[in-house]
Amino acid sequence: MKTKLAALLAALWPAMLPAAPAPEWKAGVAVAAITPTQPLWMAGYASRTKPADGKETELFAKALALEDTRGARLVFVTLDLIGVPQALRLNLEKRVAAAHRLPPEGLLLNASHTHSGPEFRVGRSPGEDRDPRIAEASRAYGRELEEKIFALIGESLAHLAPAQLGYTHARAGFAMNRRLPTASGYANSPHPAGPVDHDVPVLRVTDTAGKLRAVVFGYACHNTTLALQQWNADYAGYAQTYLEAAHPGAVALFVTGAAGDQNPYPRRTVELAQQHGRALANAVETALTVAPRAVRGPLRSGYATVALDYAPLPTRAEWQARLASKDRTEADHAKRFLAKLDAGESLPTSYPCPVQVVRFGEDLVLAAIGGEVCVDYSLRLKRELAGPAAVWVAGYSNDVMGYIPSSRVREEGGYEGETAMRFSFTHPGPWAPTLEERIVEKVNALHRHLATDGNR
Repeated sequence: MKTKLAALLAALWPAMLPAAPAPEWKAGVAVAAITPTQPLWMAGYASRTKPADGKETELFAKALALEDTRGARLVFVTLDLIGVPQALRLNLEKRVAAAHRLPPEGLLLNASHTHSGPEFRVGRSPGEDRDPRIAEASRAYGRELEEKIFALIGESLAHLAPAQLGYTHARAGFAMNRRLPTASGYANSPHPAGPVDHDVPVLRVTDTAGKLRAVVFGYACHNTTLALQQWNADYAGYAQTYLEAAHPGAVALFVTGAAGDQNPYPRRTVELAQQHGRALANAVETALTVAPRAVRGPLRSGYATVALDYAPLPTRAEWQARLASKDRTEADHAKRFLAKLDAGESLPTSYPCPVQVVRFGEDLVLAAIGGEVCVDYSLRLKRELAGPAAVWVAGYSNDVMGYIPSSRVREEGGYEGETAMRFSFTHPGPWAPTLEERIVEKVNALHRHLATDGNR
């Protein structure tokens, strides 16, 4: 009798359990190596005098496609590169709209800002001007990169399958503010009392059986542990490698936060980059051990550009006076823009900075801003957007055109606030004081729109 009763209960037990919730999402993942196979100039440090001479690690592009029950889609693309050139974003935007009906707000590109990756924006490196073969190799790499990313987006969309999303966060402590106040201005040195954002946001993607398929994680810190002559994805690359080794079959994607004035410390060796990568991977693993907040739909996203004005530009006489500057970067900058004036060109008065906001129902808000965004933006937006949803702020997204200082950093001056513009071939001078308010206002406007109107 007991045996029959046990058999009956075993047969009925599945029907007595509550039905598993239907998956609210579909997700697809794709990965492609983007390590250059030819000698190219390296990005990030103007002091380099020769192209890369091999690789320490591979560089990758990774794509995560998400689709909600209404068919709204978003594709994250993360890149082990110094930045996202404006032309690359615009070209991909047009191509994926035509091929996959993916709207501009459905594409998010984020660069890790590794300083051991390729410089493929021709004309950005003095070495390219001296060696036309390297310049052509850079052009060829840029064309190949666009094709790889375009194919990657299509592959991630083709692999869409039922999934669940969850959000948690942890902390990592190796990032430190690098703007040290001194008697002669702000030095690029560790500033333990400076503002930081040590949050490690983590978006996990699991299949219907609960197996991890992808993990997207962020951190607000430059990938500047290293200054090698070999390709290397720095601490973010090591963190992704460690996570993928610990979770076979899963793909780890790193999203750079508001890291413009943040450096990893200590620095300068591969071993330190590996240690920072391990610390970040450990933070992600900690977040993965916690029961996540369910991330539900609908998926709503918005994308816009905001015109960032430049401060009043020098007169021709002032440009000419700068040619005699003992600071070679200032003199070279003046030479470039005087040449434009001599050619009859008008100098730009503003630059379009991309701003993107993604809402995952009432559970998560992601604000992604172009450029090397300083940490004040993250701290401010987390306060201003605070609500039921968790808030994630990313920089280095969709176009990395230069530093985006906060009003405080701009007023203080120094490298991120002013002098970095002297390395630019695009910007004739520092930003006007209005930039922080314009960016924050645009983020808030998109957020309000998505909260009320949803996707178009």
